[in-house]
Amino acid sequence: MDTTPAIDRFEELYRTSTPPWVIGEPQPAIIQLERDGLISGRVLDVGCGTGEHTILLSRLGYDVLGVDFAPEAVEQARRNAEAKGVQARFAVADATNLGDNPQYDTIVDSALFHIFDDTDRPRYVASLHNACRPGGVVYVLALSTAGRGLGPEVSEETIRGAFGDGWRLEALDTTTYRGVVTELHAEQLEEPVGTRVDEPAWLARVRRL
Repeated sequence: MDTTPAIDRFEELYRTSTPPWVIGEPQPAIIQLERDGLISGRVLDVGCGTGEHTILLSRLGYDVLGVDFAPEAVEQARRNAEAKGVQARFAVADATNLGDNPQYDTIVDSALFHIFDDTDRPRYVASLHNACRPGGVVYVLALSTAGRGLGPEVSEETIRGAFGDGWRLEALDTTTYRGVVTELHAEQLEEPVGTRVDEPAWLARVRRL
């Protein structure tokens, strides 16, 4: 990513349109993590957007908090949870400054890591380290450079390079990320607006030492 998008850009997208990452349901890759028993303890859904993963995990009985930097996203997430009859917790928070309390056993990042540029990415990873308990796990689902440009994309080298001291990269698998084609990407993807697409992605499992 060349430049981290400004918060105003996300606020505008949430207020005026349906962003390409809002599909109205959890990502299949995150659903599979839960089915495989890989999410445990206290959970942070960082960059929660409209709350699909927080709602899923709350419904299943997890102690989970969803956070997002965009207040409009958090408001939409709360409305979504209420509409589904799920008691879910959300808060506005800066992912690059999650505090110095390592309180989470599992952190789920669905399509947040890949928005950060080379300057902000180290700050974000350091923030994750501060929020994750020793021995805890961070899962990163990020669009891959093998994709067609649904959103920001990152290489294998970028992920491996981001998690150095204080981390152990236990797995880096190829998977897919589901999105919705909008006017922003229809021409590039050569797909009609509104089409659901599964684009190449990375799923990293990183252990906090």
